[in-house]
Amino acid sequence: MDFRFTEEQLMIQDIARRIAREKIAPTAEHFDRSGEFPLENIRTLGENGLMGIEVPAEYGGAGLDPVGYVLAMVEVAAADAAHSTIMSVNNSLFCNGILTHGTEAQKQKYVRAIAEGAEIGAFALTEPQSGSDATAMRCRAVKQADGTFVINGKKSWITSGPVAKYIVLFAMTDPDKGARGITAFLVDTDKPGFSRGKTEPKLGIRASATCEIEFVDYVATADEVLGDEGHGFKIAMGVLDAGRIGIASQAIGIGRAAYEASLAYVRERKAFGVPIGTFQMTQAKIADMKCKLDAATLLTLRAAWLKGQGQKFTTEAAIAKLTASEAAMWIAHQAVQIHAGMGYSKEMPIERYFRDAKITEIYEGTSEIQRLVIARHETGLR
Repeated sequence: MDFRFTEEQLMIQDIARRIAREKIAPTAEHFDRSGEFPLENIRTLGENGLMGIEVPAEYGGAGLDPVGYVLAMVEVAAADAAHSTIMSVNNSLFCNGILTHGTEAQKQKYVRAIAEGAEIGAFALTEPQSGSDATAMRCRAVKQADGTFVINGKKSWITSGPVAKYIVLFAMTDPDKGARGITAFLVDTDKPGFSRGKTEPKLGIRASATCEIEFVDYVATADEVLGDEGHGFKIAMGVLDAGRIGIASQAIGIGRAAYEASLAYVRERKAFGVPIGTFQMTQAKIADMKCKLDAATLLTLRAAWLKGQGQKFTTEAAIAKLTASEAAMWIAHQAVQIHAGMGYSKEMPIERYFRDAKITEIYEGTSEIQRLVIARHETGLR
């Protein structure tokens, strides 16, 4: 792996950093408290190519590679994790699957609108009774004689669900086949039969709107099927591999923000007449924070580089996601401890970093699932 970044990668990083500092960071506290969806900021990200970083230019994207995506995601997440969640879903979960499995017409219709920031995309796999066990889904798509599918069922924890125009949906078309009976569909939320349920009152990433969605006799046409019928589970797992690189990047951004805030604080805050950064126990925290942050960064770049080279990266993405998410949670925890009472106060962003970090250990595959993926690869046993 070449550790030098290309001019294009540094360019997208610089664009993301500028927007993050000028637009996102100043509004992060407001959106966290209000829970409003930051539509104007998201439009700005889209207009600057950050909603379709790996999307080819002919479909409205920036045409860059996975490493560039990681660099940009880290910058946005360091300013506000909620913005990076929306960015991650659009890039990794929505556009990636359609680019890999969609027809030319589907790419032009669905990918372009999302990559350019004109619309918001979402990814619907989780259901109220099936999270990690995706094959237990109850959402059904029944094929009709005319080739259409009638969809009924609920999905839960849908990021950007309240505002999404298009959704990649996974539904069971043949329950007897289990995982091989799942099909992916491209849903237009303006069509009859689609409705949105309650918006989740989340602990963190509060500006990233999340809700339940429901289908009641929603009709999907044959040209709204993504990939081949019955290949939905395979599509979902491949998309989640890419998504884990995005969440690892998000975790790095959160961890970096907490670390940098702590670094500044230990230089300025005094106790017993000296900066608290001179205390050995504080120095140990800083050293461990830095080591975990660098390890997570390098592992995530490795996974992104492998993806960009067209090589298998499932295990490496799981390692990156597991390491980065647990590092972010640990670093944010230590940051609160270093800041003491001020770390617990909403007057500073430290408590927000702590709340936001937790979700990175849960969505797009819990830490437990990542360990299963890694262990099964290493042992060859299932």
